[in-house]
Amino acid sequence: MDTQNPSAPPYAQSRVAADKSRNRHHRSGGGLVHDNTRHTTRFTVIGNHLAQHPELSGLAIGLGAHIQSLPAGAPVDIKTLTARFPEGAIRIAAALRELEAHGYLRRTRERVPGGRIVTRTVSCNQPGRRADEAAPAPIRPAHPDHPTPDHPTPDHPTPDHPTSDHSTPGQSTPAHARPWHLTPGHFTSAHLAPGRSAPGHSRPRAARKPLPAVPHPACPAPGLLQAAAELLVDLRRYDPRLLLSGCDSAHLAPGVAAWLERDVSATSVRHALITDLPPEGLRRPAALLAHRLAEQLPPPPPFRAPAPPQADGPSVVRHPLQTCDGCDRAFRAPEPGRCRDCRASAPAAA
Repeated sequence: MDTQNPSAPPYAQSRVAADKSRNRHHRSGGGLVHDNTRHTTRFTVIGNHLAQHPELSGLAIGLGAHIQSLPAGAPVDIKTLTARFPEGAIRIAAALRELEAHGYLRRTRERVPGGRIVTRTVSCNQPGRRADEAAPAPIRPAHPDHPTPDHPTPDHPTPDHPTSDHSTPGQSTPAHARPWHLTPGHFTSAHLAPGRSAPGHSRPRAARKPLPAVPHPACPAPGLLQAAAELLVDLRRYDPRLLLSGCDSAHLAPGVAAWLERDVSATSVRHALITDLPPEGLRRPAALLAHRLAEQLPPPPPFRAPAPPQADGPSVVRHPLQTCDGCDRAFRAPEPGRCRDCRASAPAAA
């Protein structure tokens, strides 16, 4: 009875003392200290799943927070974001693809009444959930005299408590005989056929596989990238399946510019991209073009020494060859006669 328990603490530490110890530890460790002020206007709620995402890059996280703070209808295309931020179009396009792969953006191409094709961008503050996915409403009776299964009565029992009028002990009421009255719109996935989902509940979209890497030019001049972008846009005239999105064009443009930089004509680049396309099953044309740009990249052209600059002034006249009358040597002169040496020695001999 007098044996002491050596593992028991000598006394219970109060919560206030524990908090003081924790604060002292944070102050000595030099960790983060927040100086927060409550926002009352002009603020946006951003989830920690985006701000602290373990796989997204810093640029993707920043673009995701910026897009969620914009009002509805604001332009979020690559050209607008490039003018807003110091990063280039290629980095912004890659960041948008990251957000789309993790479910923070949904981009679809639609045809407007005027005939143009536009890109609809939907920003998702919680990936995997849609705004139209509301909590299921409680089941209400079709008539006040018909109670719900949550509030059974002797006349309208629940399936777990059948009455003797419709079933015998040890048997449950058949599904078609249960007096449940469901109003339209209150069906769940249990009432649907196998393999179908309930209205308003769609399966989460699978992450889009990134495009293969493409070569980059040694000197990405703006004119070279513009010519590459125009070549990619023009591909749909030769094959309607090669209608590329803005992100795909921004990803492929450096690869086309690398070809053009190696003295390959635009016609040859186009021929290499659209020749021998599969007749059916072209699901990802941008991935096929990226593969061809990387695998069929031609070698750089041979080095050519620059031509010497032309001398200013009149061109030198080359006279025809003449035979010297004194020494029979050949020399250039407008008319027959003696060469320079013979003309110099003639006065000395005289």
